[in-house]
Amino acid sequence: MKFASYTANGTAGYGLLQDNGDLLDLCIAVPSLPADLAGFIHAGESAVETALKVEATKPAAALRKAADITLLAPIPHPARNVFCVGRNYREHVAEGYTTRGEETKYPVAPQFFTKAPQTVIGPNAPFYHDPEVTKRLDYEVELALIVGPGGKNISRENAWKHVFGITILNDVTGRDLQRRHDQWFKGKSLDRSCPMGPYILHISAVTDFEAIELSMTVNGEKRQHSNLGQLIFPVPEILAQLSAGFTLLPGDIIATGTPSGVGYAMDPPHYLVAGDVMVCSITRLGSLTTPVEAEPV
Repeated sequence: MKFASYTANGTAGYGLLQDNGDLLDLCIAVPSLPADLAGFIHAGESAVETALKVEATKPAAALRKAADITLLAPIPHPARNVFCVGRNYREHVAEGYTTRGEETKYPVAPQFFTKAPQTVIGPNAPFYHDPEVTKRLDYEVELALIVGPGGKNISRENAWKHVFGITILNDVTGRDLQRRHDQWFKGKSLDRSCPMGPYILHISAVTDFEAIELSMTVNGEKRQHSNLGQLIFPVPEILAQLSAGFTLLPGDIIATGTPSGVGYAMDPPHYLVAGDVMVCSITRLGSLTTPVEAEPV
């Protein structure tokens, strides 16, 4: 099941994305369901079972044609900051130290940071670049987890039971802001710096997780490519350590890290400018396109 949020003629909704791009609106099919996808996730397994029944019958009155809808981020307005794991691929860690001419040291625990809720935008929505704010704008393709059942002190053995599904996330970053402020939040929380989508693939459809590949192109040039088997801290470790003494809630978003190939580590560095087009791709999740445009006056 591919869960997506959309807008059409000024009205927002959510439902099941079909292979042809049409969308089966779950609220039209079952008016008693929650009004948005975040609420649907919070409703738990009973809501998922209802969605399965709707998927099987595909009521015509609930179908929205692909040409009539615009996809949004699956969770357009997160209730909390997006949680992120930094430096979670060995080659990405190494390229950072190499760029600085330092000896590589790998993290011994997940390095967590967050992106503010207003950073989230959907497929094909532009990032507005203001070079007066950041001159070193960079990209990071990531797989994001969507929390299903919340929990505190989640065990590694039960971690996957707390995952509703997965989606694509682009952790757009102002590298100079990271360095200037000596922390990650400011450089990671520029408005519109968290493109996400195009849909959430339900965890029941995810198999052979470590073989899933992710890649990034800029203007058609491949910059990043890896697979989830290369994570330093795999999903159970991320969930266990993030939830230690901290309650995760349904609908929380967790970005799992980016592989090597980021712009700042290239020789010479290749930073993003207005006119560039980023395309993130992940196996089974399709592609997420984000154009870079000049900040509107």
